Amino acid sequence: MSLSKSSKLWLRRAISLLSFVLAFCLVAAAQEPVVPTVGFDLAFPGSQPEKYTILIPATGNATYSSDGKLTPDSESDNFRMDFTISEATRIRIFDLAKAAHYFAGEVDSRKKGLASTGVKTLMYRDAERDAKTTYNYSTIRAVQELTQLFQELSTTLEFGRRLQYYHRYQKLALDDELKRMEEMAKQDDLQELGAVAPVLKQIAADQSVINPVRARAQRLLERTSSGR
Repeated sequence: MSLSKSSKLWLRRAISLLSFVLAFCLVAAAQEPVVPTVGFDLAFPGSQPEKYTILIPATGNATYSSDGKLTPDSESDNFRMDFTISEATRIRIFDLAKAAHYFAGEVDSRKKGLASTGVKTLMYRDAERDAKTTYNYSTIRAVQELTQLFQELSTTLEFGRRLQYYHRYQKLALDDELKRMEEMAKQDDLQELGAVAPVLKQIAADQSVINPVRARAQRLLERTSSGR
């Protein structure tokens, strides 16, 4: 069936309008601002977890993913957690990234004979930069501080992951786990306890859990106000 002249004109206009809309959407998507982000990745076979990645956007909506084991006898399992990082820690991370020149260059010490402590990668991205550097050990103080911070953050989040599992399936394992966690918190070896506050609250409020365990969870909750 052939189209009338007016129908053909209408069709051409519709196609032209659709093309304009699609082009506008593509341009808008291309111009979407890049959120400044600092990232850290560690791959260390034989450790727990063997690999993890942390992404800290300037918005504070952070992401953690790992492949650790929940128990010594279990298989590795993929884990992902979205959490809000405290403003103080977020500012510190970005200040340290700036001090390290946003990782634009070599940061590894290149010293021979050093034991491997895992392949570490620091990443930075914003509208003007997209840098990544891999290292085993660095003598740059800002890089050292970032490495320690991210490793302590991973330790904290892995504690939270195990506590959630034990609270659901192995309540008798909670006491030893919380004892270890409390000792590390006292030594300032943990970061962002507030990220695991929800599971600590659940344990502290659970009357089916023995009182010493609930007390440990409550003491850890009281430390969250310090941001560690």
